[in-house]
Amino acid sequence: WRALLFGTPKSWLPRQPPINCLDQHVHQSPDRVALIWEKDEPGTEVKITYRELLDMTCRLANTLKKYGVQKGDRVAIYMSVTPLAVAAMLACARIGAIHTVVFAGFSAESLAGRIIDSGCKAVITNNQGLRGGRAVELKKTVDEAVKNCPSIKHVFVAQRTDSTVHMGNRDIPLEEEMAKEAPVCAPESMDSEDILFMLYTSGSTGKPKGIVHTQAGYLLYAAHVFDYQQGDVFGCVADIGWITGHSYVVYGPLCNGGTSVLFESTPLYPDPGRYWETVQRLKINQFYGAPTAVRLLLKYGDKWVKKYDRSSLKTLGSVGEPINHEAWQWFYNVVGDSRCTLVDTWWQTETGGICIAPRPSEEGADVIPAMAMRPFFGIIPALMDENGRVIEGNDVSGALCIAQPWPGLARTIYGDHQRFIDTYFKMYPGYYFTGDGAYRSSEGYYQITGRMDDVINISGHRLGTAEIEDAMDEHPAVPETAVIGYPHEIKGEGAFAFIVLKEDTAHTERVKEELRSIVASKIAKYAVPDHVLVVKRLPKTRSGKIMRRVLKKIVTDQCNDLGDVTTLDDPSIVTEILDAYQKYKTQQSASS
Repeated sequence: WRALLFGTPKSWLPRQPPINCLDQHVHQSPDRVALIWEKDEPGTEVKITYRELLDMTCRLANTLKKYGVQKGDRVAIYMSVTPLAVAAMLACARIGAIHTVVFAGFSAESLAGRIIDSGCKAVITNNQGLRGGRAVELKKTVDEAVKNCPSIKHVFVAQRTDSTVHMGNRDIPLEEEMAKEAPVCAPESMDSEDILFMLYTSGSTGKPKGIVHTQAGYLLYAAHVFDYQQGDVFGCVADIGWITGHSYVVYGPLCNGGTSVLFESTPLYPDPGRYWETVQRLKINQFYGAPTAVRLLLKYGDKWVKKYDRSSLKTLGSVGEPINHEAWQWFYNVVGDSRCTLVDTWWQTETGGICIAPRPSEEGADVIPAMAMRPFFGIIPALMDENGRVIEGNDVSGALCIAQPWPGLARTIYGDHQRFIDTYFKMYPGYYFTGDGAYRSSEGYYQITGRMDDVINISGHRLGTAEIEDAMDEHPAVPETAVIGYPHEIKGEGAFAFIVLKEDTAHTERVKEELRSIVASKIAKYAVPDHVLVVKRLPKTRSGKIMRRVLKKIVTDQCNDLGDVTTLDDPSIVTEILDAYQKYKTQQSASS
């Protein structure tokens, strides 16, 4: 580990990301299509060649340099999924600046927190975004965020719609400035261990972590993209604001000289056939998406799938969370006509790329439904018991660790290396701890069983329960909250909040609505709890620690198996909360 974390050989790759992803392909095949932008408006795709993408990237890079952005500076990208957003990432890489892409659904407060933590010098955004036929006010969100960010010198604004937005002193119209710049920009010379980008992810504490990935190791690892063949159209429908978008929309496909789909819309716009109409029109060969979307579309039946020709598909992939059996079978049998390989992939923001998946493997090797199965090249999984010992043999479960370094591993948490060590390496010394539990089958294959810490996975997005609790605790009428994850038939997991109100609080329903608004504005709409239950008090140990596992057992109807509750300060509280929960459930049933 020491060699990987604190210094490695200087050159794993002959060239850095901008050259690997653009220049080499422009030299060999300048008119090959790099990106197919599937715009939000149905049936409107735009093709961008490698030559055009290099031109766009160089002009944007020169614009950044003109306004003082230099090697090592941090730049926030808060944009919808567009070719210009990809060019912004590659332009930062070209001049040695460090990009941190923030998902364009995050609130102004979340964006400001990330800008402040990373000390960004500039933000690149759109006047508006478009998603599901609706305009999203990106520039307004940035304006609100940067009020509290003294490090920001400039905000570069690209036009996605015809709407005019307020432009202040530090705001720069991006396309106008790019038009004045040369289409040539020599890439900055970078060391293999220099930072390429940072991406924020939730932890079990309230503060998101800036995960750092470096130039050579990350790109080397992200370059292994499924069974991609030259001429294929690779359709990963993830947003660029997540690691999946970084690795399997941008860096992985482009490094291979591939054609990558940029999907700006939603699976239900204008109807539940959107993905499959796109597959037919763009002739997509590999389709990579989230179980949440599969579960959502399954509800609408087979007709929306069968309406379109999906014969171009060769490989289907699932990413972001474990896929359940029903969704796997539907994805395989209906979407893939029982003829496409379906790979359930397990990996994390911290790992840089896929770590466990059914493929690659020997030709014709089994694929077991809803199982990640086989470690990727260089990944050595280990299951650990609660005493920190390696569990040998098969048909066993434990904490999933990885026993040796690999190139795509994150190098640190920005500005807090001790937190990096404490989070990933302290619990099981000599091993990387994933935070997930896993089962190793009798055949030696791996199945991910879910998070082991206070992190929930909503629609494939990791979110610390502490983050939601911190937001809700700011309400003056709410002295205490506890948030847990519970199984949700569409999202995989949802958030369930237990709250304690001050004694003189009237208008309980109004408080609940205010809490939902607080979470939406402080984090994002997807983080808003599905259920908010008022209780008189929370189950705590004598030392004051909330026993969330008790709450989880109550919500998942496992009250007969509460485990050891002798450490509770007052065990009678369990009955109290159970009564409140049963009453709440009855009310819910009556109202539905």
